[in-house]
Amino acid sequence: MNLETYKPRIANSLADVSSLQWNCLLGEDSGPFLKYAFLRALESCGCVGEDTGWQVAHILIEDKESRLIAAMPLYLKSHSYGEFVFDWAWAEAYAQHGLNYYPKALCAIPFTPVRGTRLLVGKGCEGGQLQKMLIETLKTLVIQNQFSSAHMLFPDPSELPKIQEQGFMLRDSVQFHWHNAQYKNFEEFLSHLTMKRRKNIRRERAQVGGMGIVYRHIPGAESTTHDWEFFYRCYENTYLEHRSKPYLNLQFFQALALSMPENLHLITAIRDEMPIAASLLIIDKEASKAYGRYWGALEHIPCLHFEVAYYQAIEFCIDQDIQTFEGGAQGEHKMARGFIPSTIQSAHWLADPQFSLAVQRFLEREQQGIAAYVNELEEHHPLKSTKVLL
Repeated sequence: MNLETYKPRIANSLADVSSLQWNCLLGEDSGPFLKYAFLRALESCGCVGEDTGWQVAHILIEDKESRLIAAMPLYLKSHSYGEFVFDWAWAEAYAQHGLNYYPKALCAIPFTPVRGTRLLVGKGCEGGQLQKMLIETLKTLVIQNQFSSAHMLFPDPSELPKIQEQGFMLRDSVQFHWHNAQYKNFEEFLSHLTMKRRKNIRRERAQVGGMGIVYRHIPGAESTTHDWEFFYRCYENTYLEHRSKPYLNLQFFQALALSMPENLHLITAIRDEMPIAASLLIIDKEASKAYGRYWGALEHIPCLHFEVAYYQAIEFCIDQDIQTFEGGAQGEHKMARGFIPSTIQSAHWLADPQFSLAVQRFLEREQQGIAAYVNELEEHHPLKSTKVLL
């Protein structure tokens, strides 16, 4: 392959790219979060760009006829919010030495701690060479603009060797996922848990069930404007209760409902014919995965969060034969609800050699701590006589 015939460039908006060309780079296992519709909605609805601290800078590689053959979703960050991989201490270390950590280059899906492809290459192309070209372009961007660093959050495991070859350091983090062992129903799932976990879940469900709450499952294709307005009230209230501002707006969710309804599933809780809580699942049918991304309630009811965000979602996965349910980042409390820990990686490259060495030493120590943490979690494994899956 003659790389001289290919030209990289930076796109400050996906509006510079056709949806057909972008989506043609996506494999069957790329997932919904890399779809043109998802990323473009973030931009057009103002969730990224302008004054958000997420400046769009997607890397594109085109052939001599300006056809898109490879791409990397990229943002220039002026802070570290919405990433779920915490590098505030690195930024503070830079500041203590009179250096700027921001802006930094971030290859990721905004506000979405989900593993997936980060080096997008079209079918029939020389994948390895184009992946290398994407990473080299990223590093060149950092150096030429005197940015501190480049980061790739939660890339697909198959991409890690190519990323490491370019000098990126891996950082481990732990998430908690539910796995479907071909359960016929929720009771069979409970039967695979330890007695302590089984009794706890039954107690929590009974506590909520005694309040006369019922649940409505709404496929994205059947959702209405009213459904999304109510969901957003719940979602926004979660942030307000923590005295913070939501990353996403109502327009974003409404845009998804129009452009990719097949990937959406709403769950609402109703009491006395009035909705009081809601959660949203993002569905990836090709990979047989569901992602529990957003939840909220208009009033506090003990254990309602577990019912709407976890148990109703698990029942949905069992009914739809979905194999994996990812309930979001962190949260070892999920183990009491049948989730098990999974170690996933992000990748980091710092332009300054001294800081890079310091971070490498930090990551080596942190990795040992993560391994010990996962081993400790194994002692609290929710399934009967089963090892923790990594």
